[in-house]
Amino acid sequence: MDTLLAVRARGITKGFGDVVALDGVDLDVAQGQIHGLAGPNGAGKTTLLGLLLGLAVADSGRLEILGTPAGRALAAPDGVAGFVDGPGLYPSLTARQNLAALAALRGRDARTAGVGDALDQVGLTDVADDRVRSFSLGMRQRLGLAAALLTEPRLLVLDEPANGLDPVGKKHVHGVLARLASDGTAVVLSSHRMDDLEALCSEVTILATGRVVFSGPLSKLAAESRELDYRLRTSDPDAARRLAVDTAGISVVDDAGTRHDPEVLVVRAPVPALDELVAGLVHAGVAVRELAPLVSPLEAAFLALTERQEAGR
Repeated sequence: MDTLLAVRARGITKGFGDVVALDGVDLDVAQGQIHGLAGPNGAGKTTLLGLLLGLAVADSGRLEILGTPAGRALAAPDGVAGFVDGPGLYPSLTARQNLAALAALRGRDARTAGVGDALDQVGLTDVADDRVRSFSLGMRQRLGLAAALLTEPRLLVLDEPANGLDPVGKKHVHGVLARLASDGTAVVLSSHRMDDLEALCSEVTILATGRVVFSGPLSKLAAESRELDYRLRTSDPDAARRLAVDTAGISVVDDAGTRHDPEVLVVRAPVPALDELVAGLVHAGVAVRELAPLVSPLEAAFLALTERQEAGR
């Protein structure tokens, strides 16, 4: 057994009646790693997170959490914290009172349990004494993260933690998760937001119809050989179009969103061909002012993998 793994799952299955939620799932999550879970609705993400939190038990397979085999009882393993389907909070209490109540349940005094520090980490100090019923969805998500921090988890499990976050809240949450990972905490999070997964995660697992269709580093998923559509803005769009047409592996895409911007060209290409086009533009004295994928490499791979799995059902 690898002692550096916070999660080790092999052949995990879980069904609900005639519905197979998880079908032979393998998962490795290293300590100090932020590992993303992605997949369409009904793929099994929430079920898998529930197993990690002890909210359910697998029908078959082997699950080890923080080096200990998962038990058959419904209980959160020691050192594990988080939430699925949103954090459980008391709306009639303030943010501070919610965390104090949680600390009391664990036999700790709020003054020494780090309540103030947890609120500060997620950026809720200014509203610490406001009742939670007045909080937005994003603020509730941040308070749920603060509650998890009180337990000083070695494995943090989060379901859609960026739900409802504004840019300020997103900055706080990303900062907290990055600090936890740098201190050795393993983080498993599900998200429909590919930008969050790309910004935070070193590895990602993609589920479709209860099965793993990919698991590994983002760099492996977004292989350089994959063709993507890129938005290209230059100082001379006519010259850029001519060069694109003449570059092997490049195709020009007629994109309706660019017709009102004459400086923009959309090209479809793998990375090596795109590199050749950029080099040709520079050699021709054409300035490249913008170059960005219309769909991120992760999102493109996600769509291709999940659509392939759905088609094969």
